[in-house]
Amino acid sequence: MKKVLVIGNGGREHALVDALARSPQNPEIYNFGSGINPGIKKLVKEIKIGNAKNSAEVVTFAQSIKPDLVVIGPEDPLSVGVVDELKKISVSCFGPTKKCAQLESSKSFTRNLLQKYNIDASPGFAVFDTLNEKAMKIFFDKFQGQIVVKADGLIGGKGVLVAGDHFTEFSEILEFSSRSIEKFGRVVLEEKLIGEEFSLISLVDGETVLDCPAIQDHKRAFVGDTGPNTGGMGCISDEYNSLPFLREEDLKEAHEITVQTMQAIEKEVGEKYVGVMYGGFIVTSRGVKLIEYNARFGDPEALNILPILESNFLDVCDKAISGNLKEIGRLEFKKVATVVKYLCPEGYPTSPVKDVPIKIAKDFKETENQKVLFASIAEENNELILKGSRAVGILGTGNSIEEANLNCEKMIQNFSGPLFYRKDIGTKELIQKRIDHLKKVIVS
Repeated sequence: MKKVLVIGNGGREHALVDALARSPQNPEIYNFGSGINPGIKKLVKEIKIGNAKNSAEVVTFAQSIKPDLVVIGPEDPLSVGVVDELKKISVSCFGPTKKCAQLESSKSFTRNLLQKYNIDASPGFAVFDTLNEKAMKIFFDKFQGQIVVKADGLIGGKGVLVAGDHFTEFSEILEFSSRSIEKFGRVVLEEKLIGEEFSLISLVDGETVLDCPAIQDHKRAFVGDTGPNTGGMGCISDEYNSLPFLREEDLKEAHEITVQTMQAIEKEVGEKYVGVMYGGFIVTSRGVKLIEYNARFGDPEALNILPILESNFLDVCDKAISGNLKEIGRLEFKKVATVVKYLCPEGYPTSPVKDVPIKIAKDFKETENQKVLFASIAEENNELILKGSRAVGILGTGNSIEEANLNCEKMIQNFSGPLFYRKDIGTKELIQKRIDHLKKVIVS
């Protein structure tokens, strides 16, 4: 029996553990994270509570259980080199090394990489390692203030300021840039891209790129794409494992960008990239452009993708680690639409309620078209307790996005307490808004 260790304990990791548990090899699964996820608890042999960013703690636990492979969920362990330390004790990992994980942990690394290897996917950008007010103002004026400012490091999804959404004045850019330079040594200014965003998550072994279904995340907290940015309130995909506004050529373009980037990073750092390359792309009037790369599965995106994966996920991880993904050929997914909505504590993301219980209907039951994935929630005295962030991911699937949304909404009715969610995710109105917007963008 294979032993697998999964690092992380959120909704993404619940989806990862669930996908591994469905593997025909019936692996023995262990979990290492900052808390006990009640969904993960039902599927694993043991949970070890610890700091996943502390390589020594992870290595010590791995030495005690001797896993055949480790699957790393969050970005932080990757950015600090947990994979490198596990490799030193001959433990195989599905996840990139610290040098390769710079693809996510350093925005300047990625932009410079694409520029150096002539990968035409970036907006106009400039990297600053000092607070050069004059040069920053020239860049700001060049794009009439329509720019994006990115901290050159990981700040839990809060390292980006977008013109119109987060700032209007040049002085706000200087303030944010100063903090980024102080903390990370650099800040990145970019042209604001106009279009429709989509996520294309790919599994790679340094030679082969296998794509998952295209997904669209909804970052803003409230209905109508309003309110503060979040880690993601939910995602959709259609019955063709794509999105209603995407063309086949858009997906091919995004795929090719990932292939070129995977090849470029090996040339740059001398190591093959193994694991997940999650491209955040945008369809613009100038073609598909890269917003950013992440070095792991997205959350919520993993909640849409992994439950409908028909390929043997454990086998896919093994083949990626051994450099034999080409033997898989392609990843197989159910041909269904998906809608995921996160139930969040009231007040999220700015002042969420926490340490209070929620209730689930006694006759609650998952079905073929309805799945529940637990995230920032704990189980205490047979009660589910909110821990302050996105709490429960609800997945609905169906023959259309409309049907998937209906199944998602039906399942949500089983939950009660101080919760809220984005009711407009997966609705005809919001999808049509996206389609109409992109038509205008392409014409312009």
